[in-house]
Amino acid sequence: MTNPNSLTPAEVLAHELAIEQAHVDRVYAQLEQATASARNIEAESRAKYRTDRADWLREEDGTALFERDAFAYQAAKRLATLDAEHEGLVFGRLDFIADQETRYVGRLGIRDADYEPLVIDWRAPAAEAFYRATAAEPMGVQRRRVLRCRDDRVIGLEDDLLATDSGRELVVIGEGALMAALQRSRGPRMHDIVATIQAEQDEAIRAPYQGVTVISGGPGTGKTVVALHRAAFLLYTHRQRLEAGGVLVVGPTDLFMNYIERVLPGLGEDSVTLKSVGELAADALGLASQRVDEPEAASLKGSLRLLPVLRRVVQEPLSGDGLLLRVSVKGEVLTLTPAELSAIRREILASHRANRARDAAERGLLDALWAKLSSDIAALLDLSREIFDEIVTGQASYAMFLNAWWPMLNPEQVLARLADPALLHKCGHGHLDETERQVLADSWSHARGYVPGAQPRPNWTIGDIALLDELAAMIGPPPPAEETDPTLFLAEDNAVGEVVTLADRLSARPEADPNDEPISTYSHVLVDESQDVTPMQWRMLRRRGPQASWTLVGDPAQSSYPNAEESRRALRDLVGRRQYRTFKLSTNYRSPAEVMNLAGQVITAIHPDADLPVPVRRTGIAPRLLTGSSDRLAAQLTRILARLAGEVDGSIAVICPPSRQSAVQDLLDRGELPAGCQDRLSVLTALQAKGLEYDAVVVLAPDEIVEQTPGGIRVLYVALTRPTQRLVTLDLTDPLPGAWRESLG
Repeated sequence: MTNPNSLTPAEVLAHELAIEQAHVDRVYAQLEQATASARNIEAESRAKYRTDRADWLREEDGTALFERDAFAYQAAKRLATLDAEHEGLVFGRLDFIADQETRYVGRLGIRDADYEPLVIDWRAPAAEAFYRATAAEPMGVQRRRVLRCRDDRVIGLEDDLLATDSGRELVVIGEGALMAALQRSRGPRMHDIVATIQAEQDEAIRAPYQGVTVISGGPGTGKTVVALHRAAFLLYTHRQRLEAGGVLVVGPTDLFMNYIERVLPGLGEDSVTLKSVGELAADALGLASQRVDEPEAASLKGSLRLLPVLRRVVQEPLSGDGLLLRVSVKGEVLTLTPAELSAIRREILASHRANRARDAAERGLLDALWAKLSSDIAALLDLSREIFDEIVTGQASYAMFLNAWWPMLNPEQVLARLADPALLHKCGHGHLDETERQVLADSWSHARGYVPGAQPRPNWTIGDIALLDELAAMIGPPPPAEETDPTLFLAEDNAVGEVVTLADRLSARPEADPNDEPISTYSHVLVDESQDVTPMQWRMLRRRGPQASWTLVGDPAQSSYPNAEESRRALRDLVGRRQYRTFKLSTNYRSPAEVMNLAGQVITAIHPDADLPVPVRRTGIAPRLLTGSSDRLAAQLTRILARLAGEVDGSIAVICPPSRQSAVQDLLDRGELPAGCQDRLSVLTALQAKGLEYDAVVVLAPDEIVEQTPGGIRVLYVALTRPTQRLVTLDLTDPLPGAWRESLG
């Protein structure tokens, strides 16, 4: 056996890499066997399907085929998991003091032919020590090792020695996994931190699923990755309970969702639904949006003060106030005035939703018309109520009136009506002042006169989506279309052989409730950047998880919604009497101390109680605070980016005010940047940057960011805390520095 003490550091590293590679090779060999077994089961199931397909109608006992379907499903599911976990399968090792036990930790559990564990799933209780053990409380662990792999090859090791007095000498390589991970360059996608989860993060990840779990913390504390790992952990621990209903992860923007989309599949979970706030209501509306309102309009559309406005516009008939109903029954002319029609409408809408109240509306009209006819005249004309109803409903003029007075409503058409200043004034009276009504009318001007199917769809904003979803809930879904018999099979050459299995046909299927909402509901809902969710958006979220458990992740100091009290009230309504627990993440793993000191001064000037995390590292390089002007912007920005490209190897971002985003992008597209810089450069607004991180950041025109975004200074704080290495600010206020710097002293 080789004595490590007699080897050079390079030889020691090579020796340890060879040891770990031998175990990893063994794991992958077992993985190949498991994959082959799953493929065999899948193939056998397909063969059984083909032989039984010809005479499935004569099969009286569906048990065999039901079992076939179940095996095929489980085999395909296992195969997908194994394929997803092929890269970086093994990432950790624990060396225990007692009995000199060794445990390997990875993305999923793998056992050998004797059912002995080769790798322990990171979510299993046996793996907790990998995340919870510290030098102060080693939990029986002497050495924690992180393996860095590329495909199935071990390319690096990082060790943490947790116990030094065990009497056993172990090789220690590197400076620790966490510091090594923090110093690596960032790319266009978030990576999981499953190998470097810290104790306070692990506690939040493994919290019970019931009720509401709140994970708070300042920028760079790992809130997002903790939340995603929590989703993976909950599905692993409570799969039967949660997988049927599903887990929904909600983030602020599509840019953010693209950034995180590979984390959960990399952790072995592909059954989670990821949606940005602007995509959340696509199930009910058939549309999504990523367009952002101006600050004033965004704040108004997020406020609960719009609820009564929406209720009023739903009650306003599309036909206007002047409509009346006149029918003739055996020479007797009966009339319902606009006032009488309005009273009928109010009474019906008090207990029904508009799109499901057509029958009730017709009954209300017929009752009111019958009441106009005295009993004496009815007797004289030999009219029963049944005959009366037949005569009225058989008239073409009545049918035309009913269609005009009580049409099927479309949420977009209803909201578009509020683009009419006169109607908005009527519906908003007592809830919105004149200035607010004008802001909203201007915001909706593009939708004025919209008729579904006859015009292009309006360019709705993210703020509008929550209002449209609210309207969809108020008016209800349209009556269900007639059901058709499902297609049993696709074409022979289709990759999916069977759409409806025999097991599906033989098993009892519950009848669909025509009153069910057309929205998807989930067993667990995870909301990232929850401090930005407006009260109206909370209502939209609640409809997706009326019985769900919740994980809410956020930082009030980074909120872009200005009315904090209204947000808290909406959140209290969501929580209700549910079990409630909080976890606070206190350590900043992203930004160096120099960056956080600057950002901390800015935010505490207006938010003294801001939750400022403690950075774990310093770079010795202070942020550069520069001043320039718009007419020299191209040259100055190019110089700044050229310098940053030479200082960092990874991603670079220019965070700018919304009004300058397209111009800056065009400027950089035309400019002469160093080779390779363009490919790792992003231009985005501060709101788009939420949840993201870059090696270097240029914050352009900070004063304009404050002026042009809801949340003001809090949103600038977001921009200042995005870099992992370098921060540059560029005020366009030459020769004076920007007003935002006043808080810096």
